[in-house]
Amino acid sequence: MRLVTTAREMTRLAVERPAGARVGFVPTMGALHAGHLALMRRARAECDEVVVSIYVNPLQFGPREDLAAYPRDLESDAALCRGLGVTTLFAPADGEVHPPGHRTWVEVEGLQETLCGRSRPGHFRGVTTVVAKLFALVKPQVAYFGEKDGQQLRIIRKMVRDLHLGVEIAGCPTVREPDGLAMSSRNAYLSPEERRAAPVLYQALTAAAEAVRAGETDAARVIARVQALIAAEPLARIDYVDAVDDETLESVTVIERPVMLALAVWFGKARLIDNLRLVPVGG
Repeated sequence: MRLVTTAREMTRLAVERPAGARVGFVPTMGALHAGHLALMRRARAECDEVVVSIYVNPLQFGPREDLAAYPRDLESDAALCRGLGVTTLFAPADGEVHPPGHRTWVEVEGLQETLCGRSRPGHFRGVTTVVAKLFALVKPQVAYFGEKDGQQLRIIRKMVRDLHLGVEIAGCPTVREPDGLAMSSRNAYLSPEERRAAPVLYQALTAAAEAVRAGETDAARVIARVQALIAAEPLARIDYVDAVDDETLESVTVIERPVMLALAVWFGKARLIDNLRLVPVGG
């Protein structure tokens, strides 16, 4: 496995690849967990080369968010990548990705302002900007993203279509702990008590899915059910719960076709997100 730390070296490797090589790319911020590893395994199975990036992108953190505290362990992450047969690990310093004087941004209007965008203004502008830069440096044929970050996945897909970037975006199922909690690097922030409480998120989502399968189509009632289940957990503080169109991310009132039920909930200093696709009867 090659360890690459500069944009120039990453570009050189991309340009010198054999013609026809299928390159899979897994962009991460490190603190790798089983969810990331599932993306790498799929990339390894489907591609000739696998590039993983580890870069804690400052552009997607707000002024009061956890940039400084975000977990970092490059040595451990590199060992995991090596064990999975990753071809290249791209771990650049900040100035390599965002040079001094950086003033160029990529935005996906209409998708970035809802859900997490309401609570984290500017977050998705930072995400799309860094992903566009990483695509330019790595030059993959396919990039792998987890479905846990449902809004991000849809925004990236829209960016790629709108800008004709020619990268296939592969969404991969959310990887969960045995009790249903979605894998996330921020789970490390949970205290033992908060960790025991956090599975209420998946329990609430699955209760909503069961209600929809049983014939419930009123989005407000579904959302209220989820909110009530989560609010019954004293350690949980709801940021949002919403049912949105699977493509436009606009809130829906009637669940008459598949929608995404998304949520963000605080447990102490950990803000956890999750989502589930709701499919109505006959949908």
